[in-house]
Amino acid sequence: MKFTAGNCYGIIGANGAGKSTLLKVVSRVLYPTSGRVWIKGIVSPLLELGAGFHPELTGMENVYLNGTLLGHTRSEIQSKIQDILDFSEIGDFINAPIRTYSTGMVARLGFSVATCVRPDILLVDEVLSVGDARFARKCLERMYYYQQQGTTILIVSHSMSTIETFCERALWLHRGKPRSIGTVAQVIQD
Repeated sequence: MKFTAGNCYGIIGANGAGKSTLLKVVSRVLYPTSGRVWIKGIVSPLLELGAGFHPELTGMENVYLNGTLLGHTRSEIQSKIQDILDFSEIGDFINAPIRTYSTGMVARLGFSVATCVRPDILLVDEVLSVGDARFARKCLERMYYYQQQGTTILIVSHSMSTIETFCERALWLHRGKPRSIGTVAQVIQD
């Protein structure tokens, strides 16, 4: 399957179908045992928000740590600090250790860091299920804006309404193999 710039693709399937594994291969967290993946551009994975965070470091320290793990320089991160803080709505908690954050706060900060710079390819794995509905809408708006700017988005979700609302095309995986590829309506119908 070839993904085209500026499009949004939904990846659906039962638990264990290989959806998250596919995103990990695209983000180079895992390497395929067979086949090939060609990637052109900056990839920003939203696979496990806060996975690169250290619980004993403050939110601010984790912004720099996570930003560095995502390939950003210190000066790039510094130039985006205010955007990260504003988007995440963490407030004064930014100076508290991450271990004191709720799951939703970690997700908000993780999403804010991962999307502070527009990537060429954005990988989203069920991250919108964490946190409140208002913040999920805010995340979708940012993703939609990036899509309009040419970012290719791959979304794994069990929410068919998210896939139908946001994606043009879909891939249905079953036991690691494509079962159906096409428009969202075609794939859901299969």
